[in-house]
Amino acid sequence: MKRIKIRELLHTEPVGKTATVKGWVRTFRNNQFVALNDGSCLDNLQLVLPLGEFEDKVLRSINPGAAISATGEVAESRGRGQKIELVVSDVKVVGESDPEKYPLQPKKHSLEFLREQAHLRFRTNTFGAIFRIRHAAALAIHRFFDERGFVYLHTPILTASDAEGAGELFRVTTLNPQHPPLTEENEVDFSKDFFGKEAHLTVSGQLEAELGSLALSDVYTFGPTFRAEHSHTTRHLAEFWMIEPEIAFADLEDNMDLAEDMLNYLVKYLLENCRKDLEFLDDRLKKEESSKTKDQRSPMGLTEKLEFCLESDFARITYSDAIDILMKSKPNKKKKFQYVIEEWGADLQSEHERYLVEKHFKKPVILYNYPKNIKAFYMRVNDDEKTVAAMDILFPGIGEIIGGSQREERLDVLLSRMDEMHIPQEELSWYLDIRKYGSCPHAGYGLGFERFVQFVTGMGNIRDVIPFPRTPGHIAF
Repeated sequence: MKRIKIRELLHTEPVGKTATVKGWVRTFRNNQFVALNDGSCLDNLQLVLPLGEFEDKVLRSINPGAAISATGEVAESRGRGQKIELVVSDVKVVGESDPEKYPLQPKKHSLEFLREQAHLRFRTNTFGAIFRIRHAAALAIHRFFDERGFVYLHTPILTASDAEGAGELFRVTTLNPQHPPLTEENEVDFSKDFFGKEAHLTVSGQLEAELGSLALSDVYTFGPTFRAEHSHTTRHLAEFWMIEPEIAFADLEDNMDLAEDMLNYLVKYLLENCRKDLEFLDDRLKKEESSKTKDQRSPMGLTEKLEFCLESDFARITYSDAIDILMKSKPNKKKKFQYVIEEWGADLQSEHERYLVEKHFKKPVILYNYPKNIKAFYMRVNDDEKTVAAMDILFPGIGEIIGGSQREERLDVLLSRMDEMHIPQEELSWYLDIRKYGSCPHAGYGLGFERFVQFVTGMGNIRDVIPFPRTPGHIAF
């Protein structure tokens, strides 16, 4: 018979019908009851193997982790916690699993242990839920932009430019690392390399997306990006995915409107389509929080936090107003912030962002008009010559989730900013060209996909929301 996935079987509940299911054994007890999961949903399906109807050899092969195929009649369940079960008439072990060596025994495993078993952790309830939510979030992103007439643009992964000007780049080369060709100045001669010049993995698709927007009006990218930061925090990865829309004939306010609409759309979509997985992760978070002291606990549960983000419009304040609020706040005055705010121009940290969202405004916050000295060269300089038309969106529990700006469309101002920040013009001649031929106001932002998935799943470590995390010193699998 053709296989039916457990999710569909539990949804349709075809009692009295014959069905074939295939999946992986979670548990097998009393030589009769199998908990089977195929990853299509959180729930297991109970298989009932009538006693005396199957060979001992087959029964001995039904171990945790084994892949099996089972055919039988769907019946109303006699056990609690499930409406239906499958009374099995035929079972085959498709792939055996050694019960003495299988790492995922039916017990609680730490997240640290499961990171070491990343090739198997998809089979746990926690990671099954996370990666179904991640899939739904990716689908919702494409739906959001498609419904608004955006064009999905694939920007390059290999690049010769540093979009952020930060210099935290992974070099890509085919040269012999032991004996690279050298110039007369005894430096590596990249003219002999594959591309004829130095190449890197991209840190952002933004600059190329700008080129697309100044022809197609509204575009977005959704692809992998790379940062060679030696950061070991729970919020950083060396390889991650970014969503970067760019909109033509648009200013900072248009940009803020789009970003707020997108976040609301995504959160609403996940609450409507991933409720069971979210509730499971909510329960998991509550159990984890119960072991913490009261002052360390999150002020809201997971689904409560998501619904909180939909309840009202985001607060919108300037960076300058935010600095005033923070300087006058009790944590700042009593020096309880790790980074005390002493003057205008400070680069805000996660603790400051979370204070604004969770304590002061008690809603998501959009900060805008940042000091130009702490922002990138491509952001539009405001009339005060001190700030740029940049914006960050802050969410509860995580702080900054989106960063963006109106882009500098004036060639003379852009050239001046590049000189100030020592960015070579010749490397970005193509980027400067679009300021010469039909330039117009345009804007865009970046959403780190893993940061968003971390927010909606409540996971404390970003390494747990990407299938195979790449961090300093770790490139397994």
